Amino acid sequence: MPESDSINRLVYAFERFPGIGPRQARRFVYHLLAAPPADRALLSELISTLAKNVRQCPECLRFWSGAGERCNYCADRSRDDSLLMLVEKDQDITAIERANAYRGRYFVLGGVLTLSGKGAVREQELAHVLKARLARGLKEVILALSATSEGEHTADHLRELLAPYRSQLRITMLGRGLSTGSELEYVDAQTISGAFLNRKDS
Repeated sequence: MPESDSINRLVYAFERFPGIGPRQARRFVYHLLAAPPADRALLSELISTLAKNVRQCPECLRFWSGAGERCNYCADRSRDDSLLMLVEKDQDITAIERANAYRGRYFVLGGVLTLSGKGAVREQELAHVLKARLARGLKEVILALSATSEGEHTADHLRELLAPYRSQLRITMLGRGLSTGSELEYVDAQTISGAFLNRKDS
């Protein structure tokens, strides 16, 4: 295979990463070409062993690599079982934990729904988790989605899914300390803390 084909194939692979365009993908490839062979070998090893060392928590469905069957948040008995926060992706949990204002449980939806009908969320898994959490004293579900059109559309869909539980659960959403268009992953800790404390019924 000609070298240019190898370069272009790797560029294309990097382009498929979230937020990475053609120019940045090409910069990654040429950075790797200029890097010492040991650095490339280490990166290759880390990628190849990723699936072996990282798994999904059976309860919140976030990726993690710690010991035990469940992740550290789900295994922590000191957390509040009456609260369940629904987030789009794993990185959102990191942002919320950084704010140090929430001590409940999590569920990772695995994506958002677009107005054009694309995307998906983990509906069946969520239904299973809700039933299990209700048996443990769940009283409130918090919709912690990005303040984007996709986030709003996903929240609307989740409200429909949660409608049968309204007699048992309070359904809330983060307060609008979040500016329109902001992704939760990139919001500062103080804003997230305020948004959680000022959450409202949804």
